[in-house]
Amino acid sequence: MSSRSRDQRGVAYPAPLVILTVIAVAMAGLAYLVTAGGGADDEIVTAAQPAATELATPEPTVTAEPEQPAEPEEPAIDRAQVFVEVYNNSGIAGLAGRTADAASGVGWQVAGSDNWVGTIPSTTVYYPERLEREAQLLAADLGIERLMPAVDPMRGDRLTIILTSDFA
Repeated sequence: MSSRSRDQRGVAYPAPLVILTVIAVAMAGLAYLVTAGGGADDEIVTAAQPAATELATPEPTVTAEPEQPAEPEEPAIDRAQVFVEVYNNSGIAGLAGRTADAASGVGWQVAGSDNWVGTIPSTTVYYPERLEREAQLLAADLGIERLMPAVDPMRGDRLTIILTSDFA
């Protein structure tokens, strides 16, 4: 057999150098994917991460808060346009009349006063659903604490006060 020497050419790279090279290439590829071809995102990325050669710091961006639509204000309550009925459910003579005069005195349109037959736990302003704000104002004007939705036989176009004691 003849002795031939094999001609082996090649370089053996040390394992740590190969690993570092693979990591560097992977990081470069990842950086390219994150920063490339993003349209509007490009501006944000470049503003947040200035190039290494820039010495100036970027100007902070001021973002305006979106304007929230203003809630429509509810119109002011015109007491003279709201009808009120006053009923006495106590043993105090003339209480409904005095309360009706007090309500008229602050501008409410009192449609009448009379006695109420039935059991009511305490002095109450009853209101149809569409007049709830008005009922709150009437109760505040007269110092009445209890408000309740109207029930039959109360009318649906006005507020009803039923008095069980002299509350004033």
